[in-house]
Amino acid sequence: MALNATIYKVELQVSDIDHHYYATHALTLARHPSETEERLMLRVLAFALNAHEALSFGKGLSDTDEPDLWRKDLTGTIEQWIELGQPDEQRLRQASGRAQGVRVYGYGRAAAIWWDKNATALKRIRNLQVFEVGAATCAALCEIAARKLELQCLVQDGTMQLMGVQRSIDVELLQRMP
Repeated sequence: MALNATIYKVELQVSDIDHHYYATHALTLARHPSETEERLMLRVLAFALNAHEALSFGKGLSDTDEPDLWRKDLTGTIEQWIELGQPDEQRLRQASGRAQGVRVYGYGRAAAIWWDKNATALKRIRNLQVFEVGAATCAALCEIAARKLELQCLVQDGTMQLMGVQRSIDVELLQRMP
């Protein structure tokens, strides 16, 4: 018998002073049975980091033709393609050809190893940005994870803070490639 996805509801208030973006987003996320809670919360974090009224989640782990998140304009042109984890170079080259901008948010113990192995090849992709989410941030996101969650996000002077009911998280983000 197949397991069903678990539904998470997140109310995310974004105050991005650096980009003059202020909005509240009611997000509904389906957590695939094979997806960890850490990865689900990183999808929320990636949404907050790239918040825009046209940003949406892809179909998820079951669809390899879509990213974790993307933003399209009214004509269907992909403005931003966002991946989590350690995608292979070929996937990122293809995404680079389809989208105006591509971002990767690596996380976990293997993120630094993945970067070291792929950095030379990835630096040839013209519209790619690579970030690594710190281990402390990942652990804190797991601690606040809940099926119903209210978060406030403050972005100011290049730093980000997520505030929940129980605690605040100073987001550690290392930019590997601008």
